[in-house]
Amino acid sequence: MTQQVVAVLGRGVVPRETPLLVADDLGFTRGDGCFDAARVVVADGRARVDHLDRHLARFARSAAALELPRPDETAWRALIDAALDEWDAPGEAVLKLVLTRGPELAASGASALLTITSAPDATRARTGVTGATLSRGYASDAFAAAPWLLGGVKTLSYAVNVAAKREAARRGVDEVVFTSTDGYLLEGPTAGLLVAADDQLWTTPLGATGVLESVTIDVIMDAASDQGVGTRQALFRPDDLPGTDGAWLVSAVRGVLPLVELDGVRLPTDPELSAHLAATAGFPRPA
Repeated sequence: MTQQVVAVLGRGVVPRETPLLVADDLGFTRGDGCFDAARVVVADGRARVDHLDRHLARFARSAAALELPRPDETAWRALIDAALDEWDAPGEAVLKLVLTRGPELAASGASALLTITSAPDATRARTGVTGATLSRGYASDAFAAAPWLLGGVKTLSYAVNVAAKREAARRGVDEVVFTSTDGYLLEGPTAGLLVAADDQLWTTPLGATGVLESVTIDVIMDAASDQGVGTRQALFRPDDLPGTDGAWLVSAVRGVLPLVELDGVRLPTDPELSAHLAATAGFPRPA
C-alpha cells in the first residue's frame, strides 16, 4: 500500500527516495520558500483534495509575498492529478505543495514539488482538545507597517511552530494557542481560531496580527453567511472564552477541534454545533 507519493513540477511522479534538492537550496538552508497543505480523502475509489481551489489561491498569495515566481496553476493541477492517480492508501492523507527560491549558487530557478502522505488519525482530537496559551512575542498590531515580517504567509520557516508543538507536549496539553504581548489570542501553530458568541461566528483579524488566513475557517464562515448567520472578526482574550458558546482550533487536515480547556479552565462546548461546523468543512461527524 502506498504511504507516500512524491512528484516534481516538470518531471511528474518520482520514486520517493529520489534526491530532489541540492545542498544550497535556499528553502533548505534558510527556509526561503512557501508551502500549502490540504486534506486528501478517498471517495468512490478516487482520491480528491478538499477545497483545492482555495489552497492553490493561498499558495499563490504566499509566493507573491515572497516575490517568488507565480505558481503555474495549470501545471500544478496536472501534477496533483498525477500524484492522486498513484494514491491508494485508505484513510486520510495530506497533500503538501512546496516552492523554494532554489539553489543559492546556481541559476536553475525555483524548486517545486509536492508530496501526499498518510495523515495521523485525528478522530480523537475532533471530539475535543485541551490547550495552553503561549506568547508569540509580538503585539497584535506588529505586522501593520512591517510587510518584511511576512505576516499571513505560509513560509517554510516552521521551526517556531514545531517548537510550540513540543512545548504543548511538555505542558501536558494537546495544543497551544499563541497570544500577543498585549494579551490577545491569535492562532495555533498549525490551526486557526474560531469562536461562537452572541449567535455569531468570530475569527481572528488578519493583516496587522500576522495571522495566517485559514482556508477551512473561510469555508465555514462563507457557509454561515449564506445561512444568515453573522460572521465577524475580533480579538479575544483568554478570559473571554468561558463566556462564549465555544471555541475551536481549525485545521485543513485535522479538522474542527473543539477547545474544551485552556490554561486549566474548562470552556463551553456544544457537540451539535461542533458536528455542524465539521460537516460544513467536509469532515465526518465526531464520534
